[in-house]
This record gives sequence, structure tokens and C-alpha cells, in this order.
Amino acid sequence: MTYITFSSDLNTNKMCSGTIILAKSKYSHFMVHQFHIPVLGLGFSIDTPLKVARYGISSVVSIVDDELTERMRKYHSQLNLLEYHPIDKKTADYRSKRIAAYLNLLQDLVDEQFEALKAQDFTEGSDVCRYFELLPEGSSLKHGYELMMEYPEGQRKQIFKDRLRQCMKKGSIDVNIMAKVDKLNFDKVGNYLGDENTDALSALRAFAESKLNASVVLSAGMNPRLYSYIERFAGFSPNEDGQFQKRIILKVSDFRSALIQAKFLAKKGLWVSEFRIESGLNCGGHAFATDGFLLGPILEDFKQNRLNMQQELQEIYYKALALKDLKFEQLPAQKITVQGGIGTAQENEFLLKYYNLDATGWGSPFLLVPEVTNVDENTLNQLASAKKEDYYLSNSSPLGVLFNNFKYSSAEQLRLDRIAAGKPGSPCTKKYLCSNTEFTDAPICTASSKYQKLKIKQLDSQELDAKAYQEAFEAITEKVCLCEGLCTSTYIKTNTLKPKESKAVAICPGPNLAFFNKIYSFDEMVKHIYGGVNLLTTVQRPHVFVNELNL
Repeated sequence: MTYITFSSDLNTNKMCSGTIILAKSKYSHFMVHQFHIPVLGLGFSIDTPLKVARYGISSVVSIVDDELTERMRKYHSQLNLLEYHPIDKKTADYRSKRIAAYLNLLQDLVDEQFEALKAQDFTEGSDVCRYFELLPEGSSLKHGYELMMEYPEGQRKQIFKDRLRQCMKKGSIDVNIMAKVDKLNFDKVGNYLGDENTDALSALRAFAESKLNASVVLSAGMNPRLYSYIERFAGFSPNEDGQFQKRIILKVSDFRSALIQAKFLAKKGLWVSEFRIESGLNCGGHAFATDGFLLGPILEDFKQNRLNMQQELQEIYYKALALKDLKFEQLPAQKITVQGGIGTAQENEFLLKYYNLDATGWGSPFLLVPEVTNVDENTLNQLASAKKEDYYLSNSSPLGVLFNNFKYSSAEQLRLDRIAAGKPGSPCTKKYLCSNTEFTDAPICTASSKYQKLKIKQLDSQELDAKAYQEAFEAITEKVCLCEGLCTSTYIKTNTLKPKESKAVAICPGPNLAFFNKIYSFDEMVKHIYGGVNLLTTVQRPHVFVNELNL
């Protein structure tokens, strides 16, 4: 950890005088905030770094959909009066190039925002003051800001301001890759484009070749082909100072799988910089539930075994580095964080302190913060007035994994309308989740009208009784297109929806969102996380562990 200390000695020659003495850390990458914003669907957090990174808050961008990243690159280029050169699908390696170009644009814009913020004077209502005021109360950096604001104008105060600016850090622009969403790709005549051009590997290559100094969050299980591919990129190896340009975060739901994956990576000379523990049930999106294990015992496993795990991984890692003639003198940092269902400052503080965690993740509540995420007005108002029973675990995902759903989403209504019209299923244009070969040689998506038509035809031939038929029919038609629906809200909010595109929005909040019942400002939500305000004063809400147990 990096420590910032202050001195009452006013001798400027000693770097005091209300200035900051920044203890040199062996880790260059540290957080000024105690929380991050996880990935939210496909489009809900696609440009969140542009809204929060300049304030020191890290967030995660999905890089599953290159069409989305390309359209958002066009949107933000035009918004910032920058020249935009499209990367069309005829371009070689277009998927990787599109994603990398978007990530580079995000970095350029965040850098520009951050430098502009730092250049501001410390006047009431300025963005630079907002930066410090959003920090947690226990932050020594915030304490330094408060001391500086009390100083009389003059040289000493100016020195103090300059030192504060030197200590400011941007939030990280992290990316998410769902490891198992790794479609094979073919050219127009059916030739396989090779392992390096599968969806997950091309997305990884985009991140690795981008200018980001950030982390890739690997989620949704282990993909040996993807994990092995990471080894090819120098950014994931330590430089001469023992620092990483690119870091690996594993999103996990139990200790055993975390250790297995980390050992696999360590043997290849790849270090896991963070284990991001997510509740298997009390989270948004896909729910990777663990049989019989709840979040509390899982966190206790990490707490009790953290040091032993680090030592075991370090031994494997150092041996792998030695084989590559790489030296790493310093102990590599390894954070442990948690996300999923946290709702109060008290829970946040308890988790951090009791389990010795480095940070927490707050996702679904930010869907009600228009300054931070892309939720269209209609869906936003529906979420703000929703009840507990409106959020449910479904079998809607074509991945075959339980999926958190919202009863009143327009995508759900469209699904029901298509069934009523005798046309169940969705057009399949993006094909990211094509994996079923039950009826076809080439994989198709179980949410597609093609698959559902074939499956219902098979069902019709089975001569089942009415009840059994209806149950089977509902299981087939429950699948919904996520590739389109999880992007639509972003296109509506940015006014970039094309004329013939569906307006149906799919959204996947965690059940914890039921306790948040209005639209909030960015400042309100951050202050709620740190205990400055309580947004749930009128709500009876069980503890996060009790909520998970009830699920």
C-alpha cells in the first residue's frame, strides 16, 4: 500500500509546509478509492471510465462486442470533435483493431480530462475539489486537501496544492473478457481463421496491444487456450522495475477454482494481480452459483489461506520467470476484492476490515446513476419504481447459466409478443453466443428463431401431455437474445440506434437493486458507499449475507 503522510512542520525545504510526503511504494498501481465499478452488461458501462476515471475511480468495460466498441468510438470521436476513421469488417483482424482503437480513445480522453481537472484552481464547485471531496473520510489524501483548504493564501498554500496534484491518480480503465465466450470464426468460404482469431483471443490481443496500463478481468470460467495466449504478450511480464503494464484479475466464486486457475497461469510466468470474488447468486448478470457455498465462508477461505496461496504461487511463478531469463526482485502485489449484493456503508466497511480485503465492487446500484451508466429513460424509471419480486433468476441466457433478469424489461415483453404471434425466438445477427449443434453442423444460438423453430418441431413429435408440453415449450422459448438487448439501452441513450434496429432493452440487475428506489446522482452514490449519506433510510434491508442465504 502507498502511504501519504502529513507534517505540521512548515519548513518548505523539508517537503512539509502542508505538503505531502509520499512514501515510495513498491507497487506503482494503487487505488485512491476503496471501491470499483464492475462490468455492467455489454453497454451499460461501456464508457463509464469517461465519467468516473478522472475522479480516481476504476471501472470495467466489456470488450465482447466489437460492433458496440466501434459505434461508441464513432460517437465519442464526434462528440469530442476528433477525426474518426471507421474500421469495417473487410479490414484484416478488424475485431481486434476495433476494440484496441476504442480502448486507445478512452485512454486519450481520460488523460485529457484528468490533466484538465488537475489544472483547475481549488475553488468551490470545481472538478478538482470534487475529486478530493469524493474520497473516503479515512483517506490521508482527503485529509491533506482539507488541511490545504484551511491555509491562508500564499506560497506555502501553492506548494501544498502542487503536491496534492502530484499525488492524484486516475481510475483504471479495466476490461472484461468472458473466457468461455470464445466463438470460432471462419471466412466467407468457410475456412477457419485460426485459434488466434477466436472471439476471446482477439479481444485479449486488442487489450494487450492497446496503450492501456490496466487490468483484464477474466470471468465465466477457465479457458486454457486463452490463458496460454496471454503469455505471448510482454506487457503481462514485469519490466525492469518489477512493474506490469498489463495485469490479470480473476473473477472467481470460490477459493479452489481461484487457486487452480492462478497456478495454471503462474506456470506460464503470469501473475494474478487480483482475485475478484463475486457472490454466485447476489450479483447482476450471469449467476455462477457454487453448490452449497455462500459468500461468507468463501471469503473466510481466502482470509485464512491468503498468505499460503501467495507463497505457493510465488514459488511457481519465480521458477517460470527463471526459465524465461526474467528477474523479479520484489514481491508481486496480489489484491483480494469482493463484489455482489453490497448495499450499505456498514457492510462495505465490515467486509474490508474483517476479511482484510483491498476493495469492494458496487455494480447494480450504479444503474440508477445516469451520470455513470447507460440506461435509457424508460428502463431507468422502471428500475427506480421496481419491487423485490420484479427481479428474478431465469434461464434466459443462451449460455445455459442462470441469469438475473428484470420482469418488465422491453426485451422480455418482446419475447412474449413473439411467442403470442407464433414466431418465438430472435434474429441472430451477432452470433457471439452460438454454441448449439443439436440440429446443425455450424453452431447456432438457443435464443435464435432458427433453433427454437427446430426444437419446437422436435417437441411436437413427442406426443406429450399438455402440462409436460407446456413446460418444455416454456423452457425452449425462455431464451432471449442478449447480444442485441444488452447494447440497445446504450444506443437509445446516445441517440445512435439505427432505424431498423430493435428498441427492446435487456437488463440484468442483481436482486440487491430492489432496495434502491430512486434515481441518484454520482456524488450521492459515492457518499452512500462511504457512509456520508444513507440512501436506504426508509428501507428495511437484511444484511448482504442474509440476502444471499434467502436467494
